[in-house]
Amino acid sequence: MASNPNYGVVTPEIEALAAVSRSHSNIDPKDYIRFDVKRGLRDLNGKGVLAGLTEISDIIAKKIVDGESHPCDGKLYYRGIDVEELVTGVLREKRYGFEEVAYLLMMGKLPTQEELAAFCRQLAYYRTLPNNFVRDVILKTPSGDIMNSLARSVLNLASYDQDADDISLPNVTRQCMQLLAVFPMLAVYGYQAYHYKEGNSLFIHAPNPAHSTAENILALLRPDETYSYWEAHTLDICLMLHAEHGGGNNSTFTTHVVTSSGTDTYACMVAALASLKGPRHGGANIKVIRMFEDMKRHLSDWKDEGEVRAYLKALLEKRAFDKSGLIYGMGHAVYSLSDPRANILHGMVEKLSREKGRTEEYELYCMVERLGPELISGQRTMYKGVSANVDFYSGFIYHMLELPQELYTPLFAMARVAGWSAHRMEELINMGKIIRPAYQYVGQHAPYQPIDQRK
Repeated sequence: MASNPNYGVVTPEIEALAAVSRSHSNIDPKDYIRFDVKRGLRDLNGKGVLAGLTEISDIIAKKIVDGESHPCDGKLYYRGIDVEELVTGVLREKRYGFEEVAYLLMMGKLPTQEELAAFCRQLAYYRTLPNNFVRDVILKTPSGDIMNSLARSVLNLASYDQDADDISLPNVTRQCMQLLAVFPMLAVYGYQAYHYKEGNSLFIHAPNPAHSTAENILALLRPDETYSYWEAHTLDICLMLHAEHGGGNNSTFTTHVVTSSGTDTYACMVAALASLKGPRHGGANIKVIRMFEDMKRHLSDWKDEGEVRAYLKALLEKRAFDKSGLIYGMGHAVYSLSDPRANILHGMVEKLSREKGRTEEYELYCMVERLGPELISGQRTMYKGVSANVDFYSGFIYHMLELPQELYTPLFAMARVAGWSAHRMEELINMGKIIRPAYQYVGQHAPYQPIDQRK
């Protein structure tokens, strides 16, 4: 079959069609106010509209004092347990914590030693792909967009599951655990396949059943499969912090919406991946890395506070980097005074920067973290405070771990599949009506015109 030379090309005819669509789809911004529409399911103060209930995680960013709301230092709880305590616990006990967090989120309680060991054995058992899957699915059509490659692989796995459409809780639990186990392989192999297509060597390592998720990610990715103690533990903490973040974030809400339709687990996870792929949800840490790369090119002295302040001011005034007016990694839809995940990573990144000999870069990050909120609040009216978010430091950590930028968002997905699984299971257990919000029609009614009378 001959290929179409215009496939993937926006032709003048398509441009014209897009212009027609645009001219007939402009909604008056005043109508959103007139009909009291909560755009983005948020009110004018940015507070999310209550759309559901969950017992999986809780985010605290304000306190009510004498009937008034006041910003407070952020807190994140998984099944009622402070994430900072979870991280402190695994670091003190010198073990890996992501698998424990996955169990906690999905099963609803902290596992005993025996339960955690059994859970890890089950993940190790599932950490394999169908025969020839890597060759027939991943290597056959490599893509530079690893999120699309990951989504394609997940959908293809449904073809190997004889009970793919069974949404009973035991079967969904099995499917979620299998996906939790193989997400790192699908993403890393997808990257290696594209890397090979571009003329580089191909490394397809088998996972080690005795290793944690974080250890396997590093070993699968690196030609020599080696990593340091602190590298693996730092990545493990990142996975713990990215595993879940309330029911209202875009990809998790997508999980609830899609699950409520009764669809299968594979389609549900791909819908969540599609949401996370959007640059307004996942991928923010890539922007942080690129912003700092641009900053370093323009600074003659990284320690000169005046120079750094001037650059940040230029960012806000749309004169630097991508002219967006944003200091990437600053601010969050919920947190104001502090993001607890950023606070945890701050300490992790300090130790890793010493190991990697990049303390000067770490000090630059600290300066931006200190100056950014001051400059933002000085130039813009804020309904709440602003502080560094988790993406501010996670990208720097991934960069020091020598992870390719193409895998930054897939790494987010490798962790978040634990939270998506928990929310899918919760939605199924408490299945109500299909989620169907209302939209107000604001167009005009018009009579049908015969085709020879249209202009």
